[in-house]
Amino acid sequence: MSREALALIDVDGVLNPHGSAACPPGYTEHELFPGELVRVRPEHGAMLLRLAERYTLVWATYWEDEANRLLAPLLGLPRLPVIPCAGPPGGGQDKLLGIAPWVADRPVVWFDDLHSAAAHEWAERRDAPTSLIHVDPVSGLTDVHIDQALRL
Repeated sequence: MSREALALIDVDGVLNPHGSAACPPGYTEHELFPGELVRVRPEHGAMLLRLAERYTLVWATYWEDEANRLLAPLLGLPRLPVIPCAGPPGGGQDKLLGIAPWVADRPVVWFDDLHSAAAHEWAERRDAPTSLIHVDPVSGLTDVHIDQALRL
């Protein structure tokens, strides 16, 4: 894929594995929002920077600008572009409403724990290379996911 290819990064379920009661090994919990613990694995920064050699990293999360303000410094990441998501999490709207027009015709890999049926249909009908990489919200992003994206 070309340098203009995008890697869309979700936070909750991908970088913040919220799918288990216990904090997974390698993660620490931070209260980034009042009364809400966020699980952070510092190695995710280096993992994502490996992707940045081939992709432009972009936040595709309901955190929107908060990902740059609160999470990027903990991961050692620079400020990344942010795709405005089309509504609140769980609000019945799909992130795809913001993502599709933002990415236009560029190649995309999209890391998320909840790709909708509409996202899969969109990916299948796009002319540009598109890969939806599912991340288990119990374990979060791993090197396997990064390697999968780098093989495309």
